[in-house]
Amino acid sequence: MLHALYQVDAFTDLPFKGNPAGVCLLDAPEPDTWMQDLAAEMNLSETAFLLPGESGWGLRWFTPKTEVDLCGHATLASAKVLFERQPELRDRPIEFETRSGTLRARWANGRVELDFPAMTYQHMTVPHSVVQALGFTPIGAVASGDYYLFEAINAQVIREAKPNIAELEQLPYPEVIITAKTPNQDYDFISRFFAPRLGVDEDPVTGSAHCLLAPYWADKLEKMDFTAFQASERGGVLHVRLAGDRVRISGDAVIVFSGELWI
Repeated sequence: MLHALYQVDAFTDLPFKGNPAGVCLLDAPEPDTWMQDLAAEMNLSETAFLLPGESGWGLRWFTPKTEVDLCGHATLASAKVLFERQPELRDRPIEFETRSGTLRARWANGRVELDFPAMTYQHMTVPHSVVQALGFTPIGAVASGDYYLFEAINAQVIREAKPNIAELEQLPYPEVIITAKTPNQDYDFISRFFAPRLGVDEDPVTGSAHCLLAPYWADKLEKMDFTAFQASERGGVLHVRLAGDRVRISGDAVIVFSGELWI
């Protein structure tokens, strides 16, 4: 059966930057094992699978190792593909049915804006094992579900951090965010993201992490609108707005290639 397959660099306006995601447009349902095998074959942090429905699209995300509940950059990449294939969709938000509920995306002056749920968080103490794995002592830490956020004293610590991935993988923290306020007037905060337990040592740009970063920095900076930079090797820029219990995350995306699956 033929399925269309795309690779899209998300949260960037330059090819080979941002976060690459696979986007597979399914003509009919495929087994979970097939989707997992394709995600492993793509070997990207996430591959998204879109299945047309009555009023929107079913959307699932797989890392090379497992299915995940929420993924920002692959959702943005999916919306970019749909908006480019069907420009008439740009007139209204499109809906995705996911394991995290109904998510929406809209075309916003050439960018894609995602409507995601904001995370609530609890403060936590930082065990010595985290300090050892991260290579620095956080000045603050919060948790929300599988997401664990550790704040550094400044942006330089985030940029220069070299976490011990093997040690991180042994900790009971599936998705680890490190972040700091930045003196750069172009950005409000920077971050990096690590999920070796999910098969992603460092994710280049992580939209879903900003569902926690937005409320965290809103409380600290007393503002609701942010420009954020994810300081991975590829790097990416996110425009983030906290709106009640929702987070609006917008960014650019570049379609790198498309093809057809013959399996």
